[in-house]
Amino acid sequence: MTGTGSPATRRYRGRSAADRRAERREQLMQAGLELFGANGYGATSIEKLCSTAGVSTRNFYEEFASREALLMALHDRVVTQGLDDVLAKLAELEDAGLAERVEAAVSLYIKATASDPRWARVSYVELVGVSPAVEQHRLEWRERWAQFIISEAERGVARGEVKSRDFYLSALSIIGAVNELIYHYSLSSTKITLEGVIAEVRRLTMALAVAP
Repeated sequence: MTGTGSPATRRYRGRSAADRRAERREQLMQAGLELFGANGYGATSIEKLCSTAGVSTRNFYEEFASREALLMALHDRVVTQGLDDVLAKLAELEDAGLAERVEAAVSLYIKATASDPRWARVSYVELVGVSPAVEQHRLEWRERWAQFIISEAERGVARGEVKSRDFYLSALSIIGAVNELIYHYSLSSTKITLEGVIAEVRRLTMALAVAP
């Protein structure tokens, strides 16, 4: 008997509907990365995204409610990879001091989010000023990172490496520095290097950590 099974489980050329949908979503993600990362969010239409991905407009709206939703999904992917890389490394450095952990975390996160110019542009340039919804998304990630930085500083307090104080403004300063430096790096035609950005953020982070 043919035609049995739910739409999600029916197979076409050996592939389920769920597999085909996941493939279309990934094609749209890759198209978004390429077009937002090269031409910018504002210059990229849904039609262009679909053409580049090789899918229909209907397929687009099956996966994303809007271009904004695709932009936020790309940002989530990039920064989540950075966070995962940092957490995995810090788990290996459980007994390390603050300076070693800062060096590892800063390097891994910036490389994960900015070593590909498209990742840097999506996360640090195109995400800014799009809409209230995207701004809320960005601020939620900022708060998540602020709490992570504070937890690392408080770990340093517990180890006697830094003095106890309110670290929230310092955390926001570090996040702002990362955002601004990579924004400048991604758009600049000067000889700014990613390693130079990493070194500067490390210095700033340690200076703020040990400040009275």
